[in-house]
Parts: sequence; C-alpha cells; structure tokens
Amino acid sequence: MGKNLTSRADDYSKWYNELVVKADLAENSAVRGCMVIKPYGYAIWEKMQAELDRMFKETGHQNAYFPLFVPKSLFEAEEKNAEGFAKECAVVTHYRLQNDPDNPGKLRVDPEAKLEEELVVRPTSEAIIWNTYKGWIQSYRDLPILINQWANVVRWEMRTRLFLRTAEFLWQEGHTAHETRSEALAEAQLMNQVYAKFAENFMAIPVIQGVKTESERFAGAEETYCIEALMQDGKALQAGTSHFLGQNFAKAFDVKFTNNEGKLDYVWATSWGVSTRLVGALIMTHSDDKGLVLPPNLAPIQVVIVPIHKTDEQLKQIGEVAKDLMSQLRAKGISCKYDDRTTQRPGAKFAQYELQGVPLRIAIGPKDLENKTVELARRDTLSKENVFMDGLSSKIDNLLVEIQDSLFDKALEFRNTHITKVDTFEEFKEVLNIKTGFISAHWDGTAATEDKIKEITKATIRCVPLDQEKEAGKCVFTGNPSTGRVLFAKAY
Repeated sequence: MGKNLTSRADDYSKWYNELVVKADLAENSAVRGCMVIKPYGYAIWEKMQAELDRMFKETGHQNAYFPLFVPKSLFEAEEKNAEGFAKECAVVTHYRLQNDPDNPGKLRVDPEAKLEEELVVRPTSEAIIWNTYKGWIQSYRDLPILINQWANVVRWEMRTRLFLRTAEFLWQEGHTAHETRSEALAEAQLMNQVYAKFAENFMAIPVIQGVKTESERFAGAEETYCIEALMQDGKALQAGTSHFLGQNFAKAFDVKFTNNEGKLDYVWATSWGVSTRLVGALIMTHSDDKGLVLPPNLAPIQVVIVPIHKTDEQLKQIGEVAKDLMSQLRAKGISCKYDDRTTQRPGAKFAQYELQGVPLRIAIGPKDLENKTVELARRDTLSKENVFMDGLSSKIDNLLVEIQDSLFDKALEFRNTHITKVDTFEEFKEVLNIKTGFISAHWDGTAATEDKIKEITKATIRCVPLDQEKEAGKCVFTGNPSTGRVLFAKAY
C-alpha cells in the first residue's frame, strides 16, 4: 500500500494528499471544500481533544455550547472582526424550500420564507458569545468567566486541502472575560503556553512561541500570541493562536461590570483556538514515503499484534498468547489491537499498519511460540528485533516513550537547522528558494515593508519570538533601523 505513495521529494503536496486518503484519515465530500473525517482520522482528533480538554479543565476552564448561527447585526457589532471575516462568511437568507412548479420533482427556495434578519454561519463565535455574556456579567463577583467550546465553524475558503484548510472544520474556541487588563493578558499568554506544551509533549512537534505583527493579528485583537511549527518541506504552519482582545468586544456589546470600588468598567477579554489542522501538522512533521509516522502519545493504536500461521490450531495458540499480552499492555494504559483477520495475508497487514503509522508491530508465529519470542518492529526507524516474551510489556512501555522522545528530537534538529540568520535581501531570497525554513531577519516594523516582502517573496512574518533578544540592526529590505529580528517563512 505505502509503495504507491508519491515520494515527498518528487511532490510534497501530492504525497500529503495521497497519504491522507490512503491511510484512511479523510476524504473529500459531496460539499465543495468540506471533508469527511473517517474513523481512523477522527480517532487521532479524539485523542488530541481528550488531552487538550484535560489541560483546559486543569487551568480552570469549563465547556459550554453556543449557537451555530449569528444574527448579522450581532456579527457587525465589532467592526474589525466583521470586516476581517466578511469575505469568508456563509449566510442563511431563507428558512424553507418548496416544490418548484417549473421543474417537477425539484425544490426551490420559498420566496415567502425570507428571514427578517440574515444569519451568518459562525466563522468564529466572539459575537454570539459576547452578546450572551452581557446577560451574565453585572459585578466583579461574576468574573472571571472561563469558557471553552468544542464546535464546528465555516469559513468559505476558495482553495482547500484536507485538514489544513477546509470550508468547515472542527475546533475548540476559548472565550474568557476578566476584571483587569493584566489578568486577561496573563490568560492569553497562559493558553498559548498550554498549546505549546501540548504540541511538544503529545504531538512531538517543537514550536516557537511568539506574537503576530499588527497585520497578521486576529481581527479585533490587540495582541495575538501564536505557536509556529516547521513542516518537512520547510514551510511554516500556524498551529495555534491565543488573542488578547482588550475591551473591544465588551465595548461593541456594551458588557460592563461594577468593580470593587463601585465604578462601572468594561470587561477585558481573550479568545483562543486550535483546530483539525493539527492533524495535518502531525502528518507533515513526522511521516515518510512509506506512510504515517505517529507519535505514541496520539496514536489510536500504539501496538498491533499480527499472527503468522498456517493452520487454525496455530492461530488458536497464537491467539491465547496475544490475549494474555494485550491484557498486560492494557493494564499499563497501552492501546493495542490483535489483527486475526483470515481475509488478509500477514504481508498486507504489515503494509497497512506501516501506512497508518502504528508505532510498534508484533509478529508471532509457530517458532516464536516454541522459543517464547516475538518479532518487534518499530515504525519510526523501520527496525526489527526478536525479543523474549518475558518482560515484553515493560519493554514495550519503555520503547513507546523512546519513540515519542526520538520523534521530537528529530523534528527539533530539523527545525533548528532550518532557522537561518540573514542580513541582506539577496541572502533572504536565496535561503527562501534553496534551503527554505524560518529566516531570522531584521525588519523596520512597518506594515508597508512587511507587505512588500510578502509581495516579492510570498514569505510572511510568522512571529516575533517571545524569547527573542533585543538586537539593534538594519531592516533586511529597507536598511532602516530595527530593534530586533523576526521570523519569516512561506506558510500553509
């Protein structure tokens, strides 16, 4: 199965698209730009969701759910936000269909069923949520409100790609309300750190934490924090964002509270989110020409056991050993599967699990039963070894940790060797076209320069890294004074 994949070196985009479909993660649907997430792909998302949800709750957040539809007047209330998303909005104008008298058997929109007010299908939920918060907040005693929502949103993208950019996608969006500016800022920073920990500890993806430039900020935010990752093809991917919204939405929806001095003030806000594009990031960071390579912490199946047999009696004996091993593994919290299908040969099963990125594969045959051994194969290194069954569950436990760490270290080395400092625009263009990756360069801080560089090279400022030291220099494009370097890259 994996042999049929286009190689990454030949066509990275084609390799990615083929892998998503052949590994049974997702497929295009009958709805333009929308995808069907298949069970194996959804299982990866569920594992991401479970870990993130746990992390959110540990930081004091609760889950709630808000409507899919946003009245147009509410959507328009925060001007910058409405302007920023206007071109991507799907809008509901009617609420009923009727038989078409000119085309028997067909339906048409009932012209009499026009909505009094058009409804926007949410591209993000700030408007409906802040309109709701107005009724929840009167006093400082009602604050903070720390809410997260797991939902779908619609952004009418013209150019789509499975997981990375679809017209409808799944995500979580946090929306919090605070008494003070400093508390809201701390919240936005905290959630960006939560995303960074998740990416590094579970996805095995090293990320750079930073802030967006004004032109790259979320529409309606005063500051956007982000985590930026680097894919194998040298392009950056924005893996998560956390926004300090100031009092912009509170003012737009007139959300005031009485502070502890008895004075009225506007509430301070944040919002933050990650989406199913994280599945795309996972694929593009670790996978190879044979298929998916999944970090054990997010793999739906961490260990698969494949029997090698000729007779039913052999299959029965192997099954008993496999059953005992699985109970040991499950006692350690390790997810495993015994594939005893007789409709597939062992070689086809090996190819399937290699393509689907299962971290460890165990093969057991009649000779293994005699010798009390198994063949243990690692997906990340494609190495195999014969090991004794005695103490196997502990060995597997340790190996899964080793694989998780190894994938992170490999991705970190790639990322670090693809951050290049440049001081001239010629160097900038050369690195971008030949080496790719992040380019660390001085920028004069103006949107005009940022736009011009983007126009010429298609590279954008991914972020101003939070740990970036101040360094006087000259802008790589204009030669004007600069106070520090920023990271440029071509991005998804």
